Amino acid sequence: MQRRCLLLLPLLGAATIVSAQELPAIRQIRFAPGTSGATVGDSVVRGDRDIYALDVARGQEMTVRITSLEDNAVFQIYLPGARPTVVKDGILDIIGRTLPGAGEGEDTMRWNGILPAAGRYLIVVGGTRGNATYSMTVGVK
Repeated sequence: MQRRCLLLLPLLGAATIVSAQELPAIRQIRFAPGTSGATVGDSVVRGDRDIYALDVARGQEMTVRITSLEDNAVFQIYLPGARPTVVKDGILDIIGRTLPGAGEGEDTMRWNGILPAAGRYLIVVGGTRGNATYSMTVGVK
């Protein structure tokens, strides 16, 4: 099933359209040599999203856990082939399918499972209410 993650990007004026050049940066998750995991952290303002990418092989087991000061940071995990785009009226849209248990509206804070395909997975972080300061740990075996 295809899911879409929507958010409004800040607009300078009512008629402003956000261009594809204004997509949020996709941050690559990299593991230090000899390790199988990494921790990243930041904060998102209400309505914004952070996007991370991780390249993995089919059949690997991935674990993702997010914590936040107010228990209000959540994530979605998109399968390889998903892509962010900005559509009409400056809305960020992630086009693609999510992993079961890590989809839009599921308010996922922990996920563990075997990856069904090789490629670049997107992990999209946002807040359920207000601003969210978070720390996210990703491990792959």
